Amino acid sequence: MTHADAEPRRPSLYLEVCSQGEEARLPLHSSITLFLLSYCGCKSFKVSLVSSTPSCSQALRQGLVPESVEVCEAQPEGLPPLVRGCRLPAVLDESGRLCRAGLAVVLRHIIHKTLEADPSRKDVQALLGFKKTCLKACAEVSQWTRLCETGIPSAVEEHLQNPTDQYQQLPLSILTLERRLAEPVKVHNDDKIRRQKLQEQRQNEKNESPEVRADVNNECEPGLSPQVSDGLELRAALAKLSVDAVPAVTARESSEIRKVKTIDLPPLEHVFAEGLYFTLTDVVLLPCIYQYLCSLQAHAVSTLHQLPHLLRWFNRVQEVPGVLRAAKACGIVLSNLQVPTSTPPVLSAKDNPSCQLEQEENQETTSQLPFVGGPRPTMTKLKEKGIQAVFAPHPCPAWTLPWDSLPGAINPTEGKMSNIRAVRKRQQLNNLVAMVTELARPGHTIVDFCSGTGHVGIVLAHTLPDCQVILIENKEESLVRAECRSAELGLKNIGFIQANLDYFTGPFQIGVALHACGVATDMVMEHCIQAGAAFVISPCCYGFIQNAVKFTFPKSKRFKETLTYKEHMILCRFADQTAAQLPPDRRLIGKQCMGLVDLDRSWAAETHGYSVRVMTMEPESCSPKNNMLVGKPPQKSGLEVSASQLEAAVHSKD
Repeated sequence: MTHADAEPRRPSLYLEVCSQGEEARLPLHSSITLFLLSYCGCKSFKVSLVSSTPSCSQALRQGLVPESVEVCEAQPEGLPPLVRGCRLPAVLDESGRLCRAGLAVVLRHIIHKTLEADPSRKDVQALLGFKKTCLKACAEVSQWTRLCETGIPSAVEEHLQNPTDQYQQLPLSILTLERRLAEPVKVHNDDKIRRQKLQEQRQNEKNESPEVRADVNNECEPGLSPQVSDGLELRAALAKLSVDAVPAVTARESSEIRKVKTIDLPPLEHVFAEGLYFTLTDVVLLPCIYQYLCSLQAHAVSTLHQLPHLLRWFNRVQEVPGVLRAAKACGIVLSNLQVPTSTPPVLSAKDNPSCQLEQEENQETTSQLPFVGGPRPTMTKLKEKGIQAVFAPHPCPAWTLPWDSLPGAINPTEGKMSNIRAVRKRQQLNNLVAMVTELARPGHTIVDFCSGTGHVGIVLAHTLPDCQVILIENKEESLVRAECRSAELGLKNIGFIQANLDYFTGPFQIGVALHACGVATDMVMEHCIQAGAAFVISPCCYGFIQNAVKFTFPKSKRFKETLTYKEHMILCRFADQTAAQLPPDRRLIGKQCMGLVDLDRSWAAETHGYSVRVMTMEPESCSPKNNMLVGKPPQKSGLEVSASQLEAAVHSKD
């Protein structure tokens, strides 16, 4: 056995490298990933730099990649299929069947692999934050993840590409972060820390003369507390990172301090991005803010007046053990930056980013005003315009998979659910598999979006062996369970991607989603339309529908001409009232509201040339959310088949 054979297989990490003129340049997502690798000292990955030009080797020579990280070069066309279908960064596991894509997902995975190799790394574990949820929520549903993972890196990339037009105007994402850093923070057990802070403040007041206190107060930055602002909070933060760090104050506060009401205690100020403690968010932001501040310092130093809290954060981050070492290894030369002493320029309301942000926030608040009233006036308004819910007939209502003869790992009864729920889940799967079978052809790629533990995707991979099935899910635990189930079945035509929807860019012919919650249905439809793929979607959680970055409601022209956003939200809220325990008349109204919301969705898709059917799953009792949207792209309109042909086709596969 050779040494290469004896070496255990490692997951592969793929990072993008691009060219700027004759020099190689690392996109911010790649720089952030390498910075975390260096900070963690992680050697669990085989790292590949992906570029279509020879710039990869240039990146090595220019010192952009830490010497401790072993890397090789890769061409885009030579990447494994799962990786090729994702935006980088991405990690492919040892089996070659599970790909993790997207910045937050990859960074969290690096932390997990570091702790797996060395569980004693308290500083690395602390990066995951309270309850280990730092940047865990996907960008589609979390404004904070969206700001850190995409908003700020994109704004800085755009600034670096086109700097001359942006020096005097801060990007809104940067301004949002500045405002966030200016807010007081709430942390677990903060009452105790705030009492310690009050005790330190009073002790310092006793130890200093009035003249000294006045001088300190005058020199302190506006909005920042003197003396202890960099004291207690920073000590508590550093104590979280290492057993060797400066210990937090542990002395019991005096009885006088204990009697102070909580509301009268001094607030805790931001030390790091998420509050008091150094987390993965700070790792993400540091390379971005470093490049942005360097650009401003070189070409528009007066703009720094608008970022006092960001500068303070930038200086504090450098006090974290290991940050300077990791930054130097990545070619990031950190230094403390000060607010310039020159007079800042006076900005007009038009050019003031604070005013712009306030206008944007006011617009967002206005669009989400609370509403009262029931759905009947809204439904009547639509009816007067000739708009009513219409449900297409189910082409094969009695069709079912041969559950008794299927392997146990496919059957939902094998999972952690009750028998009654398992029966309903089988009925739901019957409907989706029947519709996908109508659309599928040998060689097609079928994507199960929001796949969970793989109930839909695994059945499809087993039923359609001539098709390739990809499961996409943001929750790692669910996807790992799905992979274990598929391995037990020995399926070869299946792959797994842990990522947000936007990070999957590969070609596919059919998209499917069972009970995609809220706007997830609209995201899946949008993804399918962009790919020219058919879709089979069962929507869910209509009450969670709200305007998103990529689309607003109502979506179709006729609905927009008839309903306001507020009226459409009334339909969405009442569409959730279809539970079996509700009175029949209430459930009927809920079903009609479901039909109207999905009619709006179908009409929006039809403007792209799609043929869309809104139908009810059979039996209706299989789920309170029993609608199903089946859409065919324009190029496949000639593949229509009759119900009898469909019956014959699906039975021939039994």
